[in-house]
Amino acid sequence: MSPRVSKEHLKQRRADIMEAATSVFIEHGYEHTTMKHVMEAANVSRGGLYQYFANKEDLFEAILEEGINQEAEESDFSLEESASQYWTLLMKLMFGEDGSPDANMDPLAPSKLEFFITGRNNERRRTYGEKRYEMGVSIYAEIIKSGQESGEFSARYDSELLAKSIITFVDGLALDHAILPEEKVSVKEQSELFVDYLKMALDVSSSS
Repeated sequence: MSPRVSKEHLKQRRADIMEAATSVFIEHGYEHTTMKHVMEAANVSRGGLYQYFANKEDLFEAILEEGINQEAEESDFSLEESASQYWTLLMKLMFGEDGSPDANMDPLAPSKLEFFITGRNNERRRTYGEKRYEMGVSIYAEIIKSGQESGEFSARYDSELLAKSIITFVDGLALDHAILPEEKVSVKEQSELFVDYLKMALDVSSSS
């Protein structure tokens, strides 16, 4: 009789595989990554890998889901803990804990772009992409709306429209960064300019 494996062990093993797979996707890109690459990086057998993920698409979606769920949880927690300084919360969500624009981009962004662009005619990916987009809009819109209701932000523009503009900017910058030389993209400078646009749209003082 085989020994029973705890749920905690299975959960940790799945997390370890996803962590190893993330590194592989960053190195090889979505299209060129194979399940064999992941097996080798995670030091797991074929059966051990397919026990958790049916295919590469399933695995990548799990990584994406974990990332956006984490953002949503952190945003919800921050909204519950803070009744002010929604601008600071918005900047942290966009640029990380420091909350300041820099020249760094999400290293997984090129693989994300590959996944959705090459799958644009795939109904499953289009459906998932729409779900992911709506969730991202919801996260940003909730922060902006809370800031508007508190009086920290101007209510001149619709919170959902502003949220969509943030996602469009981030995705567009990620695409340029993935295909163009870094010096041509000016990630930090463009990000700083976009922050100024948000300050004007939300009527946030320049000292914030």
